[in-house]
Amino acid sequence: MSGWDDLYPLPVLPSWVHGTAAAIVSLHLIQKLFFPYFWADLRYLLKVLMYGLRVEMYRLQGRIVTILDKFVKLAEKQPHKPFLIYEGKVHTYRDVDRRSNRIAQVFLHHGALKKSDTVALLMSNEPDFIHVWFGLAKLGCVVAFFNFNVRSRSLLHCVSSCEPKILVVGADLLGTLEEILPNLQKDLSVWIMTKDSTFPSVHTLLDKIEAASEDPVPVNRCSANNLKSSVLYIFTSGTTGLPKAAVISHMQVLKGAAGLWAFGATAEDIIYITLPLYHSAASLLGIGGCIELGATCVLKKKFSASQFWSDCKKYNVTVIQYIGELCRYLCSQPVKEGEKNHKVRLAVGNGVRSDVWREFLGRFGPVKICEFYGATEGNICFMNHTGKIGSVGRTNFFYKVRLVFSFPKSVRRTPSLVMLATRDTQKRNYSVRWKGENVATTEVSDVIVMLDFIQEVNVYGVSVPDHEGKAGMASLILKQNTSLDLEQMYKQVVTYLPSYACPLFLRVQKKMEMTGTFKHQKFQLVDEGFNPSTITDPLYFLDNSKKAYVLLTKEVHELILFGKMKL
Repeated sequence: MSGWDDLYPLPVLPSWVHGTAAAIVSLHLIQKLFFPYFWADLRYLLKVLMYGLRVEMYRLQGRIVTILDKFVKLAEKQPHKPFLIYEGKVHTYRDVDRRSNRIAQVFLHHGALKKSDTVALLMSNEPDFIHVWFGLAKLGCVVAFFNFNVRSRSLLHCVSSCEPKILVVGADLLGTLEEILPNLQKDLSVWIMTKDSTFPSVHTLLDKIEAASEDPVPVNRCSANNLKSSVLYIFTSGTTGLPKAAVISHMQVLKGAAGLWAFGATAEDIIYITLPLYHSAASLLGIGGCIELGATCVLKKKFSASQFWSDCKKYNVTVIQYIGELCRYLCSQPVKEGEKNHKVRLAVGNGVRSDVWREFLGRFGPVKICEFYGATEGNICFMNHTGKIGSVGRTNFFYKVRLVFSFPKSVRRTPSLVMLATRDTQKRNYSVRWKGENVATTEVSDVIVMLDFIQEVNVYGVSVPDHEGKAGMASLILKQNTSLDLEQMYKQVVTYLPSYACPLFLRVQKKMEMTGTFKHQKFQLVDEGFNPSTITDPLYFLDNSKKAYVLLTKEVHELILFGKMKL
């Protein structure tokens, strides 16, 4: 009897089918091995392309839609939804829209501002920062954000570099204004966020806001003709001099505002912003991101590690912004019960070390950390949308195909990026950071050398255990027949420098080592650090608790190394 195989023979597949299957399996294995994030990168790329396509469609239809236009539309669509929550008080989309209208009306009737004029804003984190920003934008003005840590000479440099018609100063920064007021150009109109003033020729704003109309200003004042036109100046501090103004266009604002959306945030999210609003991370990614989503923002006056998680629980925060040091500060807090009892699901920022990243996740729960690497004045941005643990935003398959860039292998702690500049971009290099801020070593040197007992100064950064970035250190050469006046030194740096730029360590040398090209030798000084056991030169430490420079002894050195001395 014949077998079943004789009656019903199995079909023989064509050879090309086996070849195709083998090729598919091989391609799959190659993709998994060499491009493990290919599909995630593709989904992300398609999402970004869709956003760009939408912007381009608006342009082709003759519509220029800015982030301000989107906000005004949201104020009509969802007027009662909270936009800002600040110190427990809710400011709805309609509230913010109407108050910014009032501010626009004040300056409109003042009559000094024309479309495209620059107005400088020196304010700390508060709702009126955003009200003034939006109000001026409704008049078609370019708004310059000043770093409120910058003082005296550096602040005057910021004023002169962007040439504003008006300077608006927050009520808590009147002391800073007093320092520069005598040296401001006479045609600069100064306004302060108070109802009365003791300063001569200074205008008050709060009283005028209360009396102003809530009606929108003429739409032709704020309408943009080109997304490439300037809308903001955001000041950055590099290593090559005084603060520099990065020119931000409407298109750059839109790109920054799309960041939270690209990482997966939605309109239902509540975003917690503790970073300073003068920084692009808080203003563009944070506030702009809330507008792009139609979401709610919880704004904090100043970052507080001890209040951070209690605020997140209190306001049901779901998305947080950070810089690397912020995460480390949170991990350095005493352990409390119920630290994972919160609704935060997404953290967006840059600069967190891999070890801090792991500690953060282990201690505070499965928060998806999305790193990006870029700069306000940069021409490229890397976004780690997969949550892969690493110290900077990762590149992807499509970036490698499309763009020319490299990460030099010689770089160790601080990542450096070299990007091929095109007609539409510029390459700028910045490094040396402390507490999340760029520090200009030449600016610090210029301030110290003003002292009459200083002959020469060399400023550089040194590593401190368990601290991100480099702490400032200054090597000093004293003038002949003079001595180091520590009291005068402290007064000088805290008066003329932002707090993060004040050198933490001083070293008094008899001779300044130079390179073959007659530049200050820094590498050996960096390697030697601030250890009094190995350095015979006198060393001093900026003790903030004593508000003075003190002798850096072996005991003080050990306290710093073991994290028992606050830096």
